[in-house]
Amino acid sequence: MGIFSRTRDIIAANVTDLLDKAEDPAKMIRMIILEMEETLVEVRASAARTIADQKEMRRQIGRLEQVQSSWLEKAELALSKDREDLAKAALVERQKAADLADQLKDEIETLDETLRASEADIAKLQNKLREARARQNSIVARLESAQNRARMREMYAGAKIDEAFARFDLLERRVDYAEGRAEAAGMGAAPKSLEEEIAELRSSDKVEAELAALKARSQNKEG
Repeated sequence: MGIFSRTRDIIAANVTDLLDKAEDPAKMIRMIILEMEETLVEVRASAARTIADQKEMRRQIGRLEQVQSSWLEKAELALSKDREDLAKAALVERQKAADLADQLKDEIETLDETLRASEADIAKLQNKLREARARQNSIVARLESAQNRARMREMYAGAKIDEAFARFDLLERRVDYAEGRAEAAGMGAAPKSLEEEIAELRSSDKVEAELAALKARSQNKEG
């Protein structure tokens, strides 16, 4: 079953209303576009057949005009031979051909009206198809946007982000442990003995004395 009963329904259709009522708008718009495309192909094919029929009818009219001319010549010939009966019969045949040609001309006019209606329908169907395709692009864009937002929410609130932060916590704990080991290595060192401290003072005094001697020698040289 199609969504539309065909051309008239498609032209009168409100695509927005159809999509608003659909459980799956993306699927619905694909179905709408497919049916519109199929209908457009059918309408064009029907118009092509009508054009072909008109061409055949015009050829028949051309042949009937030749027939009329032929019967007219025959009527004139018969009349010239004093055969009025034959001339009248020839004119009757000529009139039959003329009547048939007139019928074909009337049919061509009717088909012209059909073609004009088909042309108008084709234009309206094309407009509806453009509208549906534009809505399809909009729906696809909105769907992609919604999917992207869903992925972002999953990233920020889902298990993956929790797992990432858990890894960060683990790394921080490892760094804390390394720093703790470095600090612990300096703990418990034995304090300096009294002799070590006095020796350091003596060493410092010697350095100071040597420095003073260097300064004195430098001054004497300058003097």
